[in-house]
Formats: sequence, structure tokens, C-alpha cells
Amino acid sequence: MTMTRHGLSIGIERVNNEFFLTLKAIGKLTHEDYLKINPMIDSALAGVSTPKINAFIDATELEGWELRAAWDDFKLGLKHGSEFNKIAIFGNKKWQEYSAKVGTWFISGEVKYFDNSHDALTWLQQK
Repeated sequence: MTMTRHGLSIGIERVNNEFFLTLKAIGKLTHEDYLKINPMIDSALAGVSTPKINAFIDATELEGWELRAAWDDFKLGLKHGSEFNKIAIFGNKKWQEYSAKVGTWFISGEVKYFDNSHDALTWLQQK
């Protein structure tokens, strides 16, 4: 029996209007994954007039997206892109580095790729 792992795990910490979001992506993401994660993000940001989000994305186990999930990711970026201050993408594949560069087109804040989690977290904490 073959087991396929995929999905998103999320952590959200809030201090006043500032948010620290951690996201770990595993396998090939699906539309169903986004149906679960989007309401969590929307709920965390509800009622905050000008949220400021710093995000750490662990993409070391990410294999990609199904086509519909890629569209969901794009829509999520359009919906909340202006609310992100910094996004650190921690990965281990060249295409993830390129994805980080494309992400800067849709996010008002800074997006950087790192191949070291410590460096990524240090950068997120810098003012």
C-alpha cells in the first residue's frame, strides 16, 4: 500500500496587529488543502483593520501544486498580499527560489528565499 502525504500545517501568533505565521507545506498541495487553510487565515485576520504579517514558510517537503491549488495560492496572495510585511521561504530546491522571486510580484512586502532556517528566522525578526 502506497501512502501519499500532502497538506499544510499552520501556526498563527498574534500580538496586537502584528502576526507571525508559520506554514509547513508537504507533498503536492491540492485544492482541498486550500479549502481548509484559507478559512483559518481569514479567521485570524478578521476584525484587524491593518494587519502586519511576517511569515515563515517551510517548503523543504513541498513537491508542488495541483493546477487548481496553484490557482488557490495565487488568489490567496491577491486577497492578503497587501497585509504581508515579510515572507521567508525556507526550501531546498532551485524552483522554490524562483517561486519566491515571482511571489514578490503579488505581495506588497518583502519575499526572500533561504536554504537555512536560522537565517530565515533571523531575517524575519529584523526591523
